[in-house]
Parts: sequence; structure tokens; C-alpha cells
Amino acid sequence: MSERQATQDARPSGSSIRQRMFGAPTGQPAAPGGGDPFLTPFFETAIEHVWGGVWNRPGLDLKYRSLVVVSVLAATGHHEELKTHLRGALNLGRTVDELREALLQTTPYAGFSAANEALQALSGIVTQR
Repeated sequence: MSERQATQDARPSGSSIRQRMFGAPTGQPAAPGGGDPFLTPFFETAIEHVWGGVWNRPGLDLKYRSLVVVSVLAATGHHEELKTHLRGALNLGRTVDELREALLQTTPYAGFSAANEALQALSGIVTQR
């Protein structure tokens, strides 16, 4: 076995990373795609390649990767996915103030409308907690 393969085998699975961010309050991971069998192949692929591959790489810890994803989703206007990742960032230990600052930082690069919508999403999540 190569050193690279041994390192990859020692890393957590994509499912465990996803569960760490989005695990249900009961301790059971939320079903990908809400358990819709039609969407299962898509989410299995995402878990394997996105969570098991990109999120599992060395170089950045999960809190930093999460902050990057939050910023990108805010800038690109993917607000439903942003809400999910804001909750995940909070689960990983990011503070509301850190997330607010990251979203404010997107303003000059993504525009006031994108930042406003992202901040509204964060505000709604904070209000629900």
C-alpha cells in the first residue's frame, strides 16, 4: 500500500464528515435529500466525491473549509444551500459574529444584494436557535 493510500484510508469517510456538520439532534445523520429515493444516487455521489474527497483533503480544517463554502454560496446566490452550510458552520463551532463578518466581507465582491440576502439567511437561523 502506498503512503498516499494509507493516508487516505486513515481519513474519516465522507459520511462521517457530513454527519459531523449536519447530524440530526438525535445523533442520527439526516438522510441525504430528505430520504427521497429518486435523489439517493445523486447524494451518494456527492457524499463520496465532495465530502469524502474535497472536504477530506489535508491543508485546511473543516471550520475553514466551511467558511470558504459559506462565502462562495453567499456570493453565488445559492441561498437554500447557504442556509444548510450556515447551520453546519455553527455546528462546527463558528460563531455568529464570525459568519456575519465573512458575509459582510462578500459585499464589495459579490454585491450588496447578495450580501443582504446572505445576512438575512443568517439572521433567520440565529432567530430560530
